Amino acid sequence: MKSYWKVFCEETKFPGLWPRWFRNQCAAVGWNPKNGWTMEGKARKPDWATARNYLKRVKPGDMLLVQLKHNRVGRVGEVVRKEVDDKQWNPTVPPNKKYPLGHHGRRIAVRWDLNIGPTDPDTVVSLPKAARLPSNLALGTIRELDSKTFSRITKAMGDKANWVGLQGSFDYERSLSDYIATYPHRVEDDLMPYPDAKVRENAFSDKTRSDVLLIDGYGIPVVVECKQGAPTLENIDQLRGYMKKVRKLTGKKQTRGILVHGGAANLKDEVLREVAHDRLLRVIRYSLRVDFVPCA
Repeated sequence: MKSYWKVFCEETKFPGLWPRWFRNQCAAVGWNPKNGWTMEGKARKPDWATARNYLKRVKPGDMLLVQLKHNRVGRVGEVVRKEVDDKQWNPTVPPNKKYPLGHHGRRIAVRWDLNIGPTDPDTVVSLPKAARLPSNLALGTIRELDSKTFSRITKAMGDKANWVGLQGSFDYERSLSDYIATYPHRVEDDLMPYPDAKVRENAFSDKTRSDVLLIDGYGIPVVVECKQGAPTLENIDQLRGYMKKVRKLTGKKQTRGILVHGGAANLKDEVLREVAHDRLLRVIRYSLRVDFVPCA
């Protein structure tokens, strides 16, 4: 009978680990045998005993899900073979000062299912609340999933609205703000930089500052706030606070707000409700693409 597994990928600890797994068509766990974590004999710690038991049960034909931090997943694939024995240590994290023998070297070879989720390893899936792993399965290096949980996750992976960039830790909010200030029409037709430079560049009395101040075709000031991750109620409150300050600063009776974010296109229910009842607020999602071209 087919079993379903999840393996946690420490991408935030070892940047580039998930793309390496993707290219090598594998998932992997640590527990280096040279440090006493052997597949046979007495387990030194309960965590290793649990992981070892699951590794022994994984078999070709099973389905495997790669889990990432912050309720994200990478890809699912069919298990082809196991390379988890003590003599098969083959690190997916290269040797370094802390891990002289490398890390994550017990490999499970898989064949990625490219019909489920994005095909680009730089794009992953942010799971909506209803599809997330329960707490008892979210923790741990490797865990067995039931078919219903696996089905919920793969369904969510098929929805492009849940696809997000892997590089969530890359700090580009300032660059994004500068881009919007230079090309405001890319956000919305007829948007222009606010005409009064003193107002546009002025910090508020409490030392805070909105990211970008624009004006639309009807002469209404538009406050743009940029966030890397999925928007929260706190972000909405922050934007509304800036809108109130801009009304006072400009003397305008009306001010609009646009929250630009890099999270999933599917908003949290509480955020969606807030935006739906406020015609002066918009929430839009951006995506980042960077290309490198060799020079002649």
